[in-house]
Amino acid sequence: MSGIKLTGVCKSFGAVKVIHDVDIEIEQGEFAVFVGPSGCGKSTLLRMIAGLEETTGGQIRIEAEDVTRREASKRGVAMVFQSYALYPHLSVFDNMAFSLSIARRPKAEIEAKVRAAADILRLQDYLSHKPNQLSGGQRQRVAIGRAIVREPRVFLFDEPLSNLDAELRVKMRMEIARLHRQIGATMIYVTHDQVEAMTLADKIVVLKAGIVQQVGAPLELYRNPDNMFVAGFIGSPAMNFLKARVTSAAAGQLTVELEDAPGVPFDVPARAGVPLGEGIFLGVRPEHIALGDREGGVPLKATAEFIEELGGIGYLHALTATGAEMTVECRGEERPHPKQAIRLSLAPKEMFAFSQRGERLR
Repeated sequence: MSGIKLTGVCKSFGAVKVIHDVDIEIEQGEFAVFVGPSGCGKSTLLRMIAGLEETTGGQIRIEAEDVTRREASKRGVAMVFQSYALYPHLSVFDNMAFSLSIARRPKAEIEAKVRAAADILRLQDYLSHKPNQLSGGQRQRVAIGRAIVREPRVFLFDEPLSNLDAELRVKMRMEIARLHRQIGATMIYVTHDQVEAMTLADKIVVLKAGIVQQVGAPLELYRNPDNMFVAGFIGSPAMNFLKARVTSAAAGQLTVELEDAPGVPFDVPARAGVPLGEGIFLGVRPEHIALGDREGGVPLKATAEFIEELGGIGYLHALTATGAEMTVECRGEERPHPKQAIRLSLAPKEMFAFSQRGERLR
């Protein structure tokens, strides 16, 4: 059964269309993440599902019910925002109980639901505290607890970790993942951070300029992107892109030469039918590039720029002769020095071919 189904959903502000005919189906109990750069429409789409933004066209269904024109309070959703939006004069208990108190629920019911949510979120020892006595992560857990006590059909998270420092973000990601496993509710999470998306999601929806680029499981998008935008956005560090030219084509593969390595033809997996001589882009991830020569690898000359040292792993940033930026994953190898001429070896079977328009050549 579908938890949420969007059919032809669009949004316009006057003559400006910001969400373009979105079709998405999120299964009941699934954790979906809307991801994309700032301004791509992910928060607008989330607010449309919540009922906080009017839907210009299309249909939104929650558990098979059409809620497109239904008031936000009657959709059965609960939203957790980037700002904690806690009442500073109320205790943790009263903040979590607020919506139930307003609805005049029995005191025994309020007590049971708040304490059950506090147990889930490990807030039992903080129920008498005020928000200014809590850490940022604890405040966000209180905001989530306020949503839990409402027992919504769908949880909506709008960049809830953006105000936290890097270490606390990692901990809160684990908390949210644990929460989803524990309560099994349908959740939609908005972020511009693709690491959060890859960590949390059962399903990722990649958006660009209000248009869905691809929908799929995290590793599916990583291993099989539909276009250059998805290929470059999913994965950290990002995929490298190099210009190439098609020299011949056969069933299931293309023979190409890199602009940075003319006269060195090699085969890449891609569909036939690309005109000979046509320019394309080749994508290769940092982990599929080696320093020095490698058997079966495509040689490429470059100049080292700098190294990101992360302990057991490092990321070498380099430039080719044509100015193409390359990131190379280094594990255990001797690190080159800045401005040092280096030789790279690319794995051709791990490359992705894209047309000049950025479409995947499958």
